[in-house]
Amino acid sequence: MNISKFIPLVLLNRRLAVMFPLGFLSGLPLALTAGTLQAWLTVEGVDLKTIGIFTLVGLPYTLKFLWAPVIDRLVPPWLGRRRGWMVLTQLCVALGVVLMAVTSPRQHPELLAAFALLVAFLAASLDIVFDAYRTETLESQERGFGAAVWVNGYRIALLVAGAGALVVADLVGWQTTYLLLAGLMVIGTAVIVLSPEPSRVAEAPKTMGEAIGAPLAEFFTRPHAVGFLAVIVLYKLGDAFASSLQTAFLIGGIGFTAGEVGYVKGIGILATLLGALFGGLLMARMGLVQALLLFGLLQAVSNLGFVVLAWAGKSAALLAGVVMVENITGGMGTAAFVALVMSLCDPRYTATQFALLSSLEALGRVFAGRPSADVVAAVGWGQFFLLTFVVALPGLWAVWRVRERISFGPTGPVAPVVPAVVPVQPAGTR
Repeated sequence: MNISKFIPLVLLNRRLAVMFPLGFLSGLPLALTAGTLQAWLTVEGVDLKTIGIFTLVGLPYTLKFLWAPVIDRLVPPWLGRRRGWMVLTQLCVALGVVLMAVTSPRQHPELLAAFALLVAFLAASLDIVFDAYRTETLESQERGFGAAVWVNGYRIALLVAGAGALVVADLVGWQTTYLLLAGLMVIGTAVIVLSPEPSRVAEAPKTMGEAIGAPLAEFFTRPHAVGFLAVIVLYKLGDAFASSLQTAFLIGGIGFTAGEVGYVKGIGILATLLGALFGGLLMARMGLVQALLLFGLLQAVSNLGFVVLAWAGKSAALLAGVVMVENITGGMGTAAFVALVMSLCDPRYTATQFALLSSLEALGRVFAGRPSADVVAAVGWGQFFLLTFVVALPGLWAVWRVRERISFGPTGPVAPVVPAVVPVQPAGTR
């Protein structure tokens, strides 16, 4: 594959070119209601129990499928069905961040919590419409690389609003830092306005009842619908278990310091970005099914590196190698998985179906921690990570079972699983 010829075409493609800045805008609010907010509360002397309550602020991100039908049903009177919602929610998020900035954590912690919850709700809503826009805008052969570029923009935003915000707050204070980031979100609306209209256009549901019930009814009338759900739940499950106690393993199980782990994890973030981009480029050539199988196998095998680390003991070089490989393959698997979810969404109900499917995938990350701890206590760290490799295999089996129903990419069928209400213009005719 000649990457040097492919990248200039990407830069000339407006659909792909906007994926990075839009992914960046999508990721900015998350840290401001999570890690960065916790740092602000700690510096201001807020007690630990109150800080613990603030962790519930992130709940809207796991429940966003509940109001996703509203975004599918209602069409703003400006900029169309998706971009209109993007501008509205982006500006509302920025306003919410301003309200957080002008609220004292010491004097009014309850009010700050309310504003943080509002920002999380609005940011989760922004994620809903961003996911729908990305799904409806990218052509089938662009989804892998487009998802990778989006993920990279999202992760860099987490660094800016996380580590970057902590550095800036030391220099100019927390209030100014939050105001600066709110201003960046307002400026970002220009990117939304200049973004192209989605290429997969469908009529919005006519009633709220249709917006709520039809996405589920449509999905379960497809052949192999249960098989697709199995792929969604199982594909990243091995990764979820392996990462659930990874930091505890490295510090408590092996004996690395927190600083050593933090340094290597920082390198791991870069590896994830590179892995996602490389996986997206490979997917553009090899197709979605082959990418899901190959990348899924690689991310399963990468878990075995922690088995070697558990048996070998403390080794900085081995730690760096294991984390690099795990993050590269994880980034590749994520790019393929996001492309799969996009391919499964009917254009009439993209917001609702994407929110539901991504929430199902998140169940593994949410519930993996407790059973992982029980397994470690019973069999030890080495055997635990060996089991995470085994847990990853059913996801590959599920992909193989439904392979004939998955869009194959540029060299095979590229139509959506079900036809859209409005015919989709073939790729290359614009």
